[in-house]
Order: sequence, then structure tokens, then C-alpha cells
Amino acid sequence: MKYTKIVDEDAKYIIKACNSKSLLSKLKNKTFLITGASGMIGSYIIYTLIKLNKTYKANINIKAIVRNESKLDNYIKTNDKVETIIQDIIEPLKIKGEVNYIVHAASPASPKIMKDQPVETNFANTIGTANTLKLAKEKQADGYLFISSREIYGEPTEGQELFTEDGPLGQVNPLIPRNGYAEGKKAAENMCSGFKEEYGLNTKIVRLAHTYGPGMSIYDGRVQADFLNNVLHNQNIILKSDGSSVRTYTYIADAIVAMFLVLLNSKDIVYNIADENSKTTIKQLAETLINIKPEKKLKLIFDIPKEKDKGAASFKNGILSTDKIRSELSWKPKFNISEGFARTIKHLEEEFKSEK
Repeated sequence: MKYTKIVDEDAKYIIKACNSKSLLSKLKNKTFLITGASGMIGSYIIYTLIKLNKTYKANINIKAIVRNESKLDNYIKTNDKVETIIQDIIEPLKIKGEVNYIVHAASPASPKIMKDQPVETNFANTIGTANTLKLAKEKQADGYLFISSREIYGEPTEGQELFTEDGPLGQVNPLIPRNGYAEGKKAAENMCSGFKEEYGLNTKIVRLAHTYGPGMSIYDGRVQADFLNNVLHNQNIILKSDGSSVRTYTYIADAIVAMFLVLLNSKDIVYNIADENSKTTIKQLAETLINIKPEKKLKLIFDIPKEKDKGAASFKNGILSTDKIRSELSWKPKFNISEGFARTIKHLEEEFKSEK
């Protein structure tokens, strides 16, 4: 991922949307530890903290944990307030100095990895969460944020459209290896709740649904990634289903605003993050991306395989209700699907130009 003009604009927006004075008063002179620092969520949090440092002299120290240093943006690696720590999160953490806030964002998000490496996927969320929670307890951290997923809800019951934080959970089959992602997230959430109850740790959980934007891989097998790949390479979009599944898509900058609000301002432990106003079918999403670049004259083609993709989630219905975060924390997403994906494409185009 590269720090582009789009990312810089997003960092400014995040700080403003979170109330820069409030954000500064709570984070000045603090130390953050971010796992999954080279991923979309981890990178965006770090970019925002660096922007706070540069704009407001916030003196925030950042410990960035990555497995592969080459995937971490040089803009982050060369910043004098960032310490890069190279290790696998499932190994015990030995961190020197104080740590005030921990964001555990290290987890595969690719269906391909979930299918091919279900054990490693599970471990990142279970063992990784245990290690970071132990560290938070050791350092007496002010706050801990776990990045969970809509997938913990599973398949909704008959007639159920929305998932609420305190409502009924759907079904997840634990014997399907690919569901190691959902089951790992569920176990991690239980640990967060346990550390809060037993040790008084200030743990927070956010459940995300289909978050996209600069920093996402266009090769990870998710439909939105495939569509972006098609558009960028002037290819017709090929749909492997009838496209009727309904999803909500949340632009990364809006999601990061929600995460900071939950970490710093919330009273409860768990909040859904999704944009119900960006509810769409897969077919409509493909059409939206085609319309963003009409000059390419791309077409939508259906090519539905007979065998079900084993990398896909075993559940596809049900969307997240965000009444709780909207009412309690006044969160309001800014970017609709067309705007968000247009920004994502601009970022990717700028990245490609810089690599040539």
C-alpha cells in the first residue's frame, strides 16, 4: 500500500470527523501498538496517527507489528515515530516500554487463505488475540480494540434480515474448515469479554461487514476485489453467481472513524460497523463499478459454475444493523458506494503509476 493523495484526504477527514480537539486530548503523548500493520485497517490507523503527529504535534508513538516488512509502506517504515516489529502474532509478545492502546487487526481477510489455511486463519484470531490481550493486561493499557467480523453472526434465522449486537446469532457450522475465520473471531470476542470481566481491561469489539478502500488487495478472491481488478485491467466483469446476494459496503475511512469513536468514546463493549445506506446486490455492485468508468465500455457477463466455491462463506444472508453506533456515538458514514469505489480506483491508479 502507498500513501497517496486519496489516503491523505481520508486521514484529514477521519481526524475532523472524530473531532480533532477531542482526539488530540485523548491521544497526545500516547503509545499505540497495531497488529496487522501492513493491512488496510492497520495502515489506515497508522496513517491517521501520523497525520495527527504532523498536524497537531501529538507526539503519538506507534509500534507496528508485521510478519513481512516488505509489505509495510515506506511512508510508515521511515517515520521517526514508528517502530517496526517483525514477528508472527501467534508467537509470544515481548514489547519494551509502555503501551497505552492496542488494536488487533492481524487476520487473513482473503477467502482463498481462509480456505487453504484454515488453521493459520483460526490461530491469528485466537492465539493472536490471547497474546495481545495478555500484553494489554501486562501494560495496563487504556484501551484494547479487536477487529471482528459480520461472519460471527452466521446465517440468520428464517425471516431475519438484520443482525443487532444483542439479538439472536445465526448458525455457523464449526466442522467446515473455512469457518475457522468465523469461529476464531467468536472465540476472540469471548476472550475480550472475559478479560474485561475478570481483569477489568477496557476491551472493545467492532464487527465489520465488507469494508473496502485503498489498501485492500485486488487479488484476494472477494467479489469486490475481483471487480476492481477487472476494471483496472480493462476487462469485462464476470459474475460467478446470479448476483442476487445482498451486502452492505463500508468505505475504509468511514470505518476507521467508527473504530476511533468506539475505542475512545464508547461505553459498551461491542458495536456493528456497516453502512445500511450502501446496501446492494452483487450484480448492482458490478454495474456500479462499470458505470464509474464508462469510457472503458466494460460489460457484465454471467459464468456460473456448477460446483459451489468452497472458499466462500457458508452463509450469505443477513446484514448488520448500526442503530447502536449511530445513536450512541453519532457515527454517520460519508461516502456512498459510488463515491467510495471511485476513490478506491483513483488510489489504485495512482499506486500503479508510481510503480512504473
